[in-house]
Amino acid sequence: MEFKSIFCVTGADHSDEDLTTAAGLCGEVGAHLSVLIIPPPLLLMSSPPLEWGTGRAQAIAVPNYRFQQIEKFSQDVTRMERRSADILKRLKAMSLSCDVDTDYCDPASLGEVARQRALCADLTIVGGDLLNDETLGPPVVNGCLFDSGKPVLIVPKGAKATLSPRRVLVGWDSRVEASRAVREALSLLSAAEEVCVAMVDPKAQNNGKGAQSGADIAAYLTRHGARVSVDLLKSAGKSAATVLTQHAADTCADMIVMGAYGSRRLRERIFGGPPSWGFEKTTLPLFLAR
Repeated sequence: MEFKSIFCVTGADHSDEDLTTAAGLCGEVGAHLSVLIIPPPLLLMSSPPLEWGTGRAQAIAVPNYRFQQIEKFSQDVTRMERRSADILKRLKAMSLSCDVDTDYCDPASLGEVARQRALCADLTIVGGDLLNDETLGPPVVNGCLFDSGKPVLIVPKGAKATLSPRRVLVGWDSRVEASRAVREALSLLSAAEEVCVAMVDPKAQNNGKGAQSGADIAAYLTRHGARVSVDLLKSAGKSAATVLTQHAADTCADMIVMGAYGSRRLRERIFGGPPSWGFEKTTLPLFLAR
């Protein structure tokens, strides 16, 4: 798949690092960038009830502290609008096709809001600021990755992201999620100089041909023009994530492509769960599909 529409979510109080990453990737492949700015949680939760109305006489009727809350909300909305306009101006100055929007949704609806927008994008970029945001990060990742059926590129802090990677490590285990990740990343894999299919403690194949583990997926990728090698790795008591991360570093990979298997497990890998997962320590971009 070619990436012609890329989606990025940023918090109102985040730095511009995630936007810079997404804009750079769009410029690299000539894609349209859709940006969604999410207000701070306190702003989302403090919007005045509709029945208060907007007239000054009605506002004066509420207690003073509620009036101050309305004023604060109004100021925050104005600030959000200015930030949105500033981001749009800077993106257009980069000659990018883009759109910028803000959604004052209920906090419980963040995942659904992100999902709806990810449905109309080829790829969602999740950068380091969003990853480190414990409030916005999990619902956005869950909505975009687990509920949209579209791939997500995780770009941790310090990672150098590109949609033209020279060396790619594919974590393969013959599960449907891994197959979908490979399919969604075909354009990247076909153009890469090297694709390493890595399997951790692979089980013997039962296809009656005596083929080596990984031979089928290697043949599939080769037919799509990829230059493929297969590495069979032993876990030696370590988690598969730790083994793959280390092997990616050892082979100087620019990106890891793999399937995402469950929301709780993925949150642990990305947002910092049990150390055995290992992926929270990687500085490589992770191309994930569900």
